[in-house]
Amino acid sequence: MEAEHDVLVVGAGCAGMRAAIEAHDAGADVALISKIHPVRSHSGAAEGGINAALGNASEDDPEKHAFDTVKGSDYLGDQDAIQVLCDEAPDDVYQLENWGAVFSRTEDGRIAQRPFGAAGEPRTAYAADITGHVLVHVLYEQVLKRELKVYEEFFVWKLAVDDDRCQGVIAWNLIDGGLTSIGAKTVIIATGGAGRLYTGTTNAYACTGDGMTMALRAGVALEDMEMMQFHPTTLAPTGVLITEGTRGEGAFLLNSEGDRFLKRYAPNAMELASRDVISRAEQTEIDEGRGVDGNVMLDMRHLGAEKILERLHGTRELAMTFAGVDPIYEPIPVRPGAHYHMGGVDTDVWGRTSLAGLYAAGECACVSVHGANRLGGNALMETITFGKRSGAHAADWALTHTTIEVPPSLETDAQRELEELLDRDEGERPWSIRNELAETMHENFGVFRREDEMRKQGEIVGSLRERYDRVVVEDKGLVFNNDLTQALELGFLLDLADCMVVSGLARKESRGAHARPYDYPDRDDENYMRHTIVTWQDGAPNLEWKPVTMTKWQPMERTY
Repeated sequence: MEAEHDVLVVGAGCAGMRAAIEAHDAGADVALISKIHPVRSHSGAAEGGINAALGNASEDDPEKHAFDTVKGSDYLGDQDAIQVLCDEAPDDVYQLENWGAVFSRTEDGRIAQRPFGAAGEPRTAYAADITGHVLVHVLYEQVLKRELKVYEEFFVWKLAVDDDRCQGVIAWNLIDGGLTSIGAKTVIIATGGAGRLYTGTTNAYACTGDGMTMALRAGVALEDMEMMQFHPTTLAPTGVLITEGTRGEGAFLLNSEGDRFLKRYAPNAMELASRDVISRAEQTEIDEGRGVDGNVMLDMRHLGAEKILERLHGTRELAMTFAGVDPIYEPIPVRPGAHYHMGGVDTDVWGRTSLAGLYAAGECACVSVHGANRLGGNALMETITFGKRSGAHAADWALTHTTIEVPPSLETDAQRELEELLDRDEGERPWSIRNELAETMHENFGVFRREDEMRKQGEIVGSLRERYDRVVVEDKGLVFNNDLTQALELGFLLDLADCMVVSGLARKESRGAHARPYDYPDRDDENYMRHTIVTWQDGAPNLEWKPVTMTKWQPMERTY
């Protein structure tokens, strides 16, 4: 065992770093471990802002924020967790500001807030359109200030479970090669999402669902895995995110006829309807032939150069770099793209899982504050609030327990598995399976879902898993062996795809991101206002159900 810590945080984006900071401040010996440098984490790609009822742009309060989140979740969000998020959000944002987060300002010097989709008030605090970038750097400064140990470029592959407790991890050292085990009294998974399951995605290449699958393989349940959010405005053809902040500032969505088509789908909210509504509207326009080369157009020209340069300069740079379009002068081609996994590791409001010593926070976790549809601006807030809470609880648990035991046999078994993979000289390269998985998930498990396509996808995933058993890693070297790590990541993605398809087939209704307009077009609260829960048994996903926690808000129809 290379080292031991009280708390080991896997993943160093916003949730991971915030958890590590809180655990350290509670008195624990803390370390972070990440397959990429912390400031390269995908949290840095979040653009539009972070939601908190500061009341700087209108009369607002946490109760309104909570109701908007419950309604936006299509009533699948757990209302106790949502209340925690919304109550603690204002103080958590002020904490970030005190640490040095440079938010955009109102004329009188307060934190500026912009309107976002399905929010009753303008409550999204922002730093121009690079909010995630700002927060990642601010948190990393705090990590450095505390001199926290960071294992950079270590690929965590397995959780070390002994005596029914998670007691560390087994990781591949990317820089020097070789397996190493790191012990910990508590482990917090904060590894982000799994957008690389899809071809068109806003997610970085690192977003391969590692933590979700490691928890699944350790016997922990995954919740609401069918709920993959499609963001309405991703740049064609790359999938690069164009922030909801553009629409918050007043941008229009147009079809090939120059028509603001959302008046037919969300006549009141228009471009500020919830993401699931707008994604379905766009996909319908494209499918019915009113798209432009498979896209719709995002028009910012009427905002004027001054506003675009002040508040949306990052968006302009992305459009010019990746689409050759200057939004000051012409509309941007956009389309729905896989963006955010509302599902994840089943946790309570302190990030605890069913496995003693194991916690999860951020996008890889399902608390569940997002339910069937996440509101823009709530993801960054979730990383901070629940990162902080999981760090506090993990530290408290670790400081009252003393032993760490990672049996050498765990590392020996992992070493044998890797050697079998590396010794194989004939077979298929991982990339071809990975590409086929991403393309077919997009076709068969996208914005709209059909029974026959989902069943077909289940068969495809099954055949891809068989091919994966014979996958070959051509690079036999030890140092920065991306061929090896990508093969392992593919294994993670295949397990998650299986869980998603099983959950999607079981949910025979349309709710939020799970839209089945051809066979079950309506939301069915009587039978399906409950969470899908998947565990891994005998090499396959096993589905059960869990009730939604309701406190004060009964379901009603969403109107926009």
